[in-house]
Amino acid sequence: MAKGTTVRMWRRTIFVLLVLIVGGFGTLVVSLFRLQILEGEELQTRAVNQQTQDTSLSAKRGTIYDCNMKVLATSADVWKIVLDPNYIRKELVPKEGNENIQDVIAERLAAILGKDQETIRALMEKQTYYAVAATKVETDVKDQILELKTELNLGNAIQLEPDYKRYYPYGAFASSVLGFTNSENQGVTGVEASYNSYLSGTPGKLVTAKNAWGIDMPYQYEQRVEAQDGYSIVLTIDEVVQHFLEKSVAEAAESCQARNRACGIVMNVNTGEILAMTVKGDYDPNDPYTITDEADLAAIAAIPDDEEHQEERSEAIRTAQEKQWRNKCISDTYNPGSVFKMVTAAMGIEEGLVNENTTFSCGGYYRVADYNIGCWKTAGHGTETFAQGLSNSCNPVFMQLGELLGADTFFRYFEAFGLTRKTGIDLTGESNSIYYDAAGLGPTELATSSFGQTFRVTPIQMITAAAAVANGGYLVQPHVVSKIIDSDGNIVSTNDTTVKRQVISEETSARVSAMLQETATTGTAKNGYVAGYRIAGKTGTSEKIDEWNAAGREGEKMYIASYCGYAPADDPEIIMLVFFDEPVPQNGEVFGSAIAGPPFAETMAEILPYLGIEPKYTEEELAKLDISTPGVVGQSVESAQTTVSNAGLTYKVYGEGDKVVAQIPEQGESIPKGGTVVLYLDAESAAGTVTVPELTGLTLSQVNARISQAGLNISVSGAALTGSNAVSDTQDIAAGTEVPAGTVVTVNFVDLEAVH
Repeated sequence: MAKGTTVRMWRRTIFVLLVLIVGGFGTLVVSLFRLQILEGEELQTRAVNQQTQDTSLSAKRGTIYDCNMKVLATSADVWKIVLDPNYIRKELVPKEGNENIQDVIAERLAAILGKDQETIRALMEKQTYYAVAATKVETDVKDQILELKTELNLGNAIQLEPDYKRYYPYGAFASSVLGFTNSENQGVTGVEASYNSYLSGTPGKLVTAKNAWGIDMPYQYEQRVEAQDGYSIVLTIDEVVQHFLEKSVAEAAESCQARNRACGIVMNVNTGEILAMTVKGDYDPNDPYTITDEADLAAIAAIPDDEEHQEERSEAIRTAQEKQWRNKCISDTYNPGSVFKMVTAAMGIEEGLVNENTTFSCGGYYRVADYNIGCWKTAGHGTETFAQGLSNSCNPVFMQLGELLGADTFFRYFEAFGLTRKTGIDLTGESNSIYYDAAGLGPTELATSSFGQTFRVTPIQMITAAAAVANGGYLVQPHVVSKIIDSDGNIVSTNDTTVKRQVISEETSARVSAMLQETATTGTAKNGYVAGYRIAGKTGTSEKIDEWNAAGREGEKMYIASYCGYAPADDPEIIMLVFFDEPVPQNGEVFGSAIAGPPFAETMAEILPYLGIEPKYTEEELAKLDISTPGVVGQSVESAQTTVSNAGLTYKVYGEGDKVVAQIPEQGESIPKGGTVVLYLDAESAAGTVTVPELTGLTLSQVNARISQAGLNISVSGAALTGSNAVSDTQDIAAGTEVPAGTVVTVNFVDLEAVH
């Protein structure tokens, strides 16, 4: 063979080898670059996911407190039931006599948890050390499982891990504010939703390793990251004030048969702190999916429960649930009606267009464009001053003031009072108002807007605007959360008072408040009067005109009855709005003062003393005030009679004996001046009763006569203290009830002239 040929063959061989080596190593390098650099992070994540299993560990949700640190929502301890299938197969089954242990566990555990045996068996067949059998298990069930573990000597076959369940100790109390959580422990509505990120905390993690066959490895390969508990929330809500408000609104809503729910708000006029907020009917956040409204339940029951109507039925259930969860105070808009006149009055005074003595004339209507728009008093009020027009709630006076203001000025104040934007309250679901801007306020729209029709606002917008009228003109932002704290009580953040702007001067505020005080004392708002507390107030009876128009102006026209007022009028601190949607007409009519005034007065009479606001009584009020009953039990008859007489009271003696063994009213209970204390001298007479008569629909003198004949005492509330045409509308002890002689029956009066 030629030498040249051999050399060429070697060169070719070397070249081929070099190509193979470079190509092979090049491919390897490229593959390594792709796997390690380009896809390394993704592959590493996939490897970790294949080799490990993550199990979330629940964080304890923060507590919700009222302003005095009373618990309103808390996370109660419950349990998560976890099976260890690998332990059962490797540790329990090999033991002699344990061949059927899986059947026994499935049968017994299924009975305790209320599950199918097949479900438990399927869990035990998994190739894992961790299979969740149940969550949110209560303590009584946990105790049964512990007994089962001990009885069968199950070791780690069944484990109990701490878990948490949201619990609301007062049931439906303040549910519209608190909201509720879902099965994942996340807030759905209310404070639970708006502050969910603070309350929920950070879940922990249990990381378990798996071998090449995908089976969980033993416990020494576990890693556990503990959960971090959520922060707690301190509300501005006062549990006592909330109870007072809920009681009065619920009773009034039932009395007037409000068909579209009722609501109430109590707020500090200077800070915007919400002391109480309620919606009736509401729901129990411990069981939020159960529908409580009887009308909704009846409508759902009328839908056939079959496959054809399943979608319709499900939609009806969902709609009813969402309605009861909806916070009417912030999510529903309405025509505020005559309550808004306090805002219009403030506009006119601030602009210098009217003063308290400016004269107007009311003939029962006022002509605007081509329409006669009526006053609630069809006969008219005649000649009256502006202050009297506000006290009389005269529509023509305010339509004329609207003309004086003009569309541009009216809308400028409307916007400044915060009625074109959401208030920014720290709750989910706040709606915005519906209104005409300046360009859209024609003569008719301006006239009707001046007395609270045509536009729609939310109750929270209305009370916030009214607070600006009361507090010197400052528009404050309402809020329900005071501060956020950690588990050691350290403050994480606070919600301080936010003043957006000053809308009117302090002088205008004081002048309007003085007129509103007169309105609540002798005018159309007198049914909200509370002796000694200088209430400034305004009623509203607004038409649901949009709904009526949508119905083609056919059928019954619906109304909203409301009352908004604050106290003390000369140094305001507390403002309150109550609102009853679609009350049933009485004698064909709906009057805001008669429906909303009494619950306003009842609530204010309870919360103002509780909050430490001192009364200042007039001489006339002092003459009518109740006093505290002296205690005479154990005294001789003569001594007891002297004590009672010295207190300005009369007495009646029943039975025979030398000493008083019982008395009605009891020591410390309220009794009207000049009232009668019944003294019992023996047990037999003390056991006797009298029947409470019917006391509603009567004048004060008629009620006094019936009370006297029955041997009872009367405590008067409402318009009887200030009005001359007052008629009784409620009594706190039902007619026909058997009570001891001398018992005090509280009767509330409304003024028939205070109807608007």
